[in-house]
Amino acid sequence: MKHIFFPVLALFISGVINAQQKDLDFYLEQAKINSPLINRSRNDNKILELDLKQIRSIISKPQVNLDVNILFAPIISRDNNSNRVELVSSGANNYIGYDLAATDGGQYQALVTINQPLFTSSKYKNYSSKADISRQSNENKIALTIHETEQIVGYQYILCLKSKIQIENNLSLIKIVEEQLMTLKKLVENAIYKQTDFMLLQIEYQNYISENEALTSEYKKNIYDLNLICGINDTTSVELKEVNFVLKAGTPENSGFITSYKLDSLTVIAEQKIIEQKYKPQLSLFANAGLNAVYSPSLNRLGLSTGIVLSWNIFDGNQREIAREKSSVNLRTIEFDKKYFVTQNDISRNNILNQIGSLSQRITLSEEQINKYDKLLNVYNKEFEQGEITVMDYKNLLRDIASKKSENLLLKMEKQLLINSYNYWNY
Repeated sequence: MKHIFFPVLALFISGVINAQQKDLDFYLEQAKINSPLINRSRNDNKILELDLKQIRSIISKPQVNLDVNILFAPIISRDNNSNRVELVSSGANNYIGYDLAATDGGQYQALVTINQPLFTSSKYKNYSSKADISRQSNENKIALTIHETEQIVGYQYILCLKSKIQIENNLSLIKIVEEQLMTLKKLVENAIYKQTDFMLLQIEYQNYISENEALTSEYKKNIYDLNLICGINDTTSVELKEVNFVLKAGTPENSGFITSYKLDSLTVIAEQKIIEQKYKPQLSLFANAGLNAVYSPSLNRLGLSTGIVLSWNIFDGNQREIAREKSSVNLRTIEFDKKYFVTQNDISRNNILNQIGSLSQRITLSEEQINKYDKLLNVYNKEFEQGEITVMDYKNLLRDIASKKSENLLLKMEKQLLINSYNYWNY
């Protein structure tokens, strides 16, 4: 009967030997590398630096422009009973065209203009402060994304381990049934058991084989899902290493979740400061040089001019007060959301801890029952070899053991999932 079991065992052993061993840290690292959210946040920080440089150039560096303007306003002069076109009139009395006072004969401009804002350090400081807050916000987003990735990858990794352990438990039962089939064959030959008993155990053996195929398929699917989450394009066999999550102590005052609310509030305050800047006096120096002439351009019309421009918003329909009220409402909303999150977080963590405590007790009881089943199985094996129990009783015991081990596995995996969830919220 060795030929019945060996192909299944050999296939499993071959798969384990050829499989690449990988642990949770490998998948977490790949998920971080391939995460588009983390990549986007890092690029956003680079864009912030470029935006700040651009703003500094706009508000503090001089702007130099070249303005060229040539205007012709021809007329049809009818003086002296004649009709003639004059590009630049020297003073017609009877004519068709724009009023000479409006056109002034034409215009010729070619000016280099410089505009230099003055006293912009406070304005730049406000923009720089907002950029710094945005940078911290992006860094916190990266930290939260990594933390969320750890929770998601950890969850899927546990599902993969559950499938793997289920396969191992099933194979151990296959091995037991295989060994008993060889024993049973001899007992049938000695007329201790019937041929129908042998056939019944064979059917049970085939059921375990079928279950193993289903469990193997589920394991592969879970591995594919894990690769999908981590952005790994790989179809090779994988042997996952065991992992054991433990409860982590949290520091609520340094929570990344709470930090995000604080940074949101600081962003609103920084944006309001930038709005307030619009209502302060704006002073700039201007100068131009070049050609500025009417009638006809000539060298004696080359010159320059300079001056100071003062701009001060006195009234704009109470927009300043409206902006302040909007900022105040946004701050109150953020504070309300933060308090709500803290309350929900406390409830969730306490609920998870309560479930973990209950599961720990159930796991202890389940393991005690499994130990008793193992002892009972040893007794059954001896009695089975002596022909003192029925095959049906032996088969039912194996099913009970399989069910109890499956229950114990599910309890342990559920506890691991809860610990993983608790560590996510306790951050």
